[in-house]
Amino acid sequence: MSTPSSCPVAPRPFWGPLRAGLSLGAVLLLTFMLTGHGLGATGFTTRLTAWVAGGVAPAATQANSYLGPLLEDGHPLSAWITWQVLGVALGALLAAWRGGRLRWQVDGSRSLGGPRRLAMALLGGVAAGWGARVSAGCTSGLGLSGAATLGLAAFAFLGAFFAAGLIVSRLVRGVQ
Repeated sequence: MSTPSSCPVAPRPFWGPLRAGLSLGAVLLLTFMLTGHGLGATGFTTRLTAWVAGGVAPAATQANSYLGPLLEDGHPLSAWITWQVLGVALGALLAAWRGGRLRWQVDGSRSLGGPRRLAMALLGGVAAGWGARVSAGCTSGLGLSGAATLGLAAFAFLGAFFAAGLIVSRLVRGVQ
Protein backbone atom coordinates (compact mmCIF):
# COMPACT_ATOMS: atom_id res chain seq x y z
CA MET A 1 0.00 0.00 0.00
CA SER A 2 2.95 2.34 -0.23
CA THR A 3 3.43 4.80 -3.04
CA PRO A 4 7.13 5.58 -3.34
CA SER A 5 6.45 7.89 -6.28
CA SER A 6 5.02 10.47 -3.86
CA CYS A 7 8.47 10.91 -2.29
CA PRO A 8 10.50 13.83 -3.67
CA VAL A 9 13.84 12.04 -3.26
CA ALA A 10 15.18 8.56 -2.58
CA PRO A 11 14.74 7.64 1.10
CA ARG A 12 17.64 8.65 3.30
CA PRO A 13 18.92 6.19 5.90
CA PHE A 14 17.59 6.53 9.43
CA TRP A 15 19.79 8.10 12.08
CA GLY A 16 21.85 5.73 14.17
CA PRO A 17 20.64 5.02 17.73
CA LEU A 18 23.41 7.08 19.37
CA ARG A 19 22.75 10.18 17.27
CA ALA A 20 18.98 9.83 17.70
CA GLY A 21 19.25 9.27 21.46
CA LEU A 22 21.58 12.22 21.99
CA SER A 23 19.32 14.44 19.88
CA LEU A 24 16.24 13.36 21.83
CA GLY A 25 18.06 14.05 25.09
CA ALA A 26 19.06 17.51 23.85
CA VAL A 27 15.46 18.28 22.83
CA LEU A 28 14.21 17.09 26.23
CA LEU A 29 16.78 19.24 28.04
CA LEU A 30 15.90 22.30 25.94
CA THR A 31 12.20 21.68 26.54
CA PHE A 32 12.75 21.68 30.30
CA MET A 33 14.96 24.78 30.11
CA LEU A 34 12.70 26.83 27.80
CA THR A 35 9.22 25.83 28.98
CA GLY A 36 9.65 24.35 32.44
CA HIS A 37 7.82 21.23 31.22
CA GLY A 38 8.99 17.91 29.84
CA LEU A 39 7.79 16.16 26.71
CA GLY A 40 4.36 14.55 26.64
CA ALA A 41 1.29 14.10 24.48
CA THR A 42 -1.71 12.61 26.26
CA GLY A 43 -2.48 15.82 28.14
CA PHE A 44 -3.47 17.33 24.80
CA THR A 45 -6.01 14.63 23.98
CA THR A 46 -7.44 14.83 27.50
CA ARG A 47 -7.83 18.62 27.24
CA LEU A 48 -9.39 18.24 23.80
CA THR A 49 -11.81 15.63 25.16
CA ALA A 50 -12.79 17.91 28.05
CA TRP A 51 -13.31 20.86 25.69
CA VAL A 52 -15.49 18.85 23.26
CA ALA A 53 -17.43 17.23 26.11
CA GLY A 54 -17.91 20.66 27.69
CA GLY A 55 -19.52 21.85 24.46
CA VAL A 56 -21.79 18.81 24.19
CA ALA A 57 -22.71 18.24 27.86
CA PRO A 58 -21.34 21.14 29.93
CA ALA A 59 -23.03 20.27 33.24
CA ALA A 60 -21.98 16.61 33.14
CA THR A 61 -18.42 17.50 32.13
CA GLN A 62 -18.12 20.16 34.83
CA ALA A 63 -19.38 17.66 37.43
CA ASN A 64 -16.84 15.05 36.30
CA SER A 65 -13.94 15.03 38.77
CA TYR A 66 -11.46 14.14 36.01
CA LEU A 67 -12.55 16.35 33.11
CA GLY A 68 -14.18 19.20 35.05
CA PRO A 69 -10.97 20.88 36.25
CA LEU A 70 -9.63 20.89 32.68
CA LEU A 71 -12.53 23.13 31.62
CA GLU A 72 -11.25 25.80 34.00
CA ASP A 73 -8.06 26.03 31.94
CA GLY A 74 -10.05 27.26 28.95
CA HIS A 75 -9.58 26.47 25.29
CA PRO A 76 -7.10 23.67 24.41
CA LEU A 77 -5.15 26.13 22.23
CA SER A 78 -4.15 28.05 25.36
CA ALA A 79 -2.24 25.04 26.73
CA TRP A 80 1.48 24.61 25.99
CA ILE A 81 1.03 20.87 25.37
CA THR A 82 -1.30 21.55 22.44
CA TRP A 83 1.40 23.51 20.65
CA GLN A 84 3.98 20.87 21.48
CA VAL A 85 1.84 18.10 19.96
CA LEU A 86 1.07 20.19 16.86
CA GLY A 87 4.77 20.98 16.49
CA VAL A 88 5.71 17.31 16.77
CA ALA A 89 3.11 16.37 14.14
CA LEU A 90 4.25 19.08 11.72
CA GLY A 91 7.91 18.30 12.40
CA ALA A 92 7.33 14.61 11.72
CA LEU A 93 5.53 15.43 8.48
CA LEU A 94 8.37 17.70 7.36
CA ALA A 95 11.04 15.16 8.38
CA ALA A 96 9.25 12.36 6.50
CA TRP A 97 8.99 14.51 3.40
CA ARG A 98 12.63 15.68 3.58
CA GLY A 99 13.81 12.14 4.28
CA GLY A 100 11.96 10.75 1.27
CA ARG A 101 9.64 8.62 3.42
CA LEU A 102 6.32 10.42 3.06
CA ARG A 103 3.75 7.89 1.84
CA TRP A 104 0.51 6.20 2.87
CA GLN A 105 1.01 2.64 4.07
CA VAL A 106 -0.31 0.13 6.56
CA ASP A 107 2.57 -1.71 8.20
CA GLY A 108 1.90 -5.37 8.92
CA SER A 109 -1.03 -5.66 6.51
CA ARG A 110 0.73 -8.39 4.55
CA SER A 111 0.83 -10.75 7.54
CA LEU A 112 -2.52 -9.83 9.14
CA GLY A 113 -4.54 -8.39 6.28
CA GLY A 114 -5.44 -4.72 6.02
CA PRO A 115 -8.70 -4.57 8.04
CA ARG A 116 -7.42 -6.87 10.80
CA ARG A 117 -4.18 -4.89 11.06
CA LEU A 118 -6.08 -1.61 11.35
CA ALA A 119 -8.39 -3.12 14.01
CA MET A 120 -5.36 -4.38 15.98
CA ALA A 121 -3.71 -0.96 15.71
CA LEU A 122 -6.88 0.75 16.95
CA LEU A 123 -7.20 -1.72 19.83
CA GLY A 124 -3.54 -1.23 20.75
CA GLY A 125 -3.87 2.55 20.55
CA VAL A 126 -6.94 2.58 22.78
CA ALA A 127 -5.21 0.30 25.30
CA ALA A 128 -2.07 2.46 25.26
CA GLY A 129 -4.11 5.65 25.64
CA TRP A 130 -6.09 4.21 28.54
CA GLY A 131 -2.88 3.02 30.19
CA ALA A 132 -1.31 6.44 29.68
CA ARG A 133 -4.18 8.19 31.42
CA VAL A 134 -4.26 5.65 34.29
CA SER A 135 -0.50 6.00 34.83
CA ALA A 136 -0.65 9.81 34.54
CA GLY A 137 1.47 10.01 31.42
CA CYS A 138 2.39 8.55 28.06
CA THR A 139 5.69 6.93 27.15
CA SER A 140 7.23 10.29 26.33
CA GLY A 141 5.74 12.19 29.25
CA LEU A 142 6.15 9.55 31.93
CA GLY A 143 9.00 7.52 30.45
CA LEU A 144 11.32 10.19 29.08
CA SER A 145 10.47 13.25 31.15
CA GLY A 146 9.79 11.27 34.32
CA ALA A 147 13.01 9.28 34.04
CA ALA A 148 14.95 12.48 33.32
CA THR A 149 13.72 13.86 36.64
CA LEU A 150 14.44 10.49 38.34
CA GLY A 151 10.76 9.89 39.12
CA LEU A 152 10.15 6.47 40.65
CA ALA A 153 6.83 6.12 38.79
CA ALA A 154 8.68 6.56 35.50
CA PHE A 155 11.02 3.67 36.15
CA ALA A 156 8.16 1.43 37.32
CA PHE A 157 6.24 2.38 34.18
CA LEU A 158 9.17 1.74 31.84
CA GLY A 159 9.80 -1.69 33.35
CA ALA A 160 6.13 -2.64 33.08
CA PHE A 161 5.90 -1.15 29.57
CA PHE A 162 8.78 -3.20 28.20
CA ALA A 163 7.71 -6.38 30.03
CA ALA A 164 4.15 -6.07 28.70
CA GLY A 165 5.47 -5.39 25.20
CA LEU A 166 7.62 -8.51 25.26
CA ILE A 167 4.80 -10.69 26.58
CA VAL A 168 2.19 -9.38 24.15
CA SER A 169 4.53 -9.62 21.17
CA ARG A 170 5.17 -13.28 22.01
CA LEU A 171 1.45 -13.96 22.37
CA VAL A 172 0.55 -12.21 19.14
CA ARG A 173 3.47 -13.40 17.00
CA GLY A 174 4.39 -16.61 18.76
CA VAL A 175 7.79 -17.55 20.09
CA GLN A 176 10.32 -17.56 17.25
